[in-house]
Amino acid sequence: MSSSGKVNKDVPKPTEAELELLRILWERGPDTVGAVHKAREGQGTGYTTTLKLLQRMTEKGLVLRDESQHAHVYRAAITAEKTQRQLVRDLLQRAFGGSPLQLVVQALSEKRASAEDLSAIRQLLDEMEQKEDTNRKKTP
Repeated sequence: MSSSGKVNKDVPKPTEAELELLRILWERGPDTVGAVHKAREGQGTGYTTTLKLLQRMTEKGLVLRDESQHAHVYRAAITAEKTQRQLVRDLLQRAFGGSPLQLVVQALSEKRASAEDLSAIRQLLDEMEQKEDTNRKKTP
């Protein structure tokens, strides 16, 4: 498999358009330009725009391109979770001065959380408290 683009630990922050294509690749898995373009129909963009975006994303290290077949296949170079962490880390510093509390307050006041989401958040907080307690007991 011949692959253009390298997986880089310091991958640049994707633009909105690049995030849209990454979401498609995360949901569908590796795919051709044509399939990615078809998945974004209704966006008012042409095939060549999708192609150019994917080529630029390859150069930036956001996607990898398999050139072993006639129709090149693109896949996300990093996971959705890593990208989300990168974006949240950036937002946390730039907009909230590093305060996780302010980030969570704004996120929960912007959109009503479902009962399932609140339950998962409570469970996550409980797990974080348990880890913190365990770490405190280990340190003299």
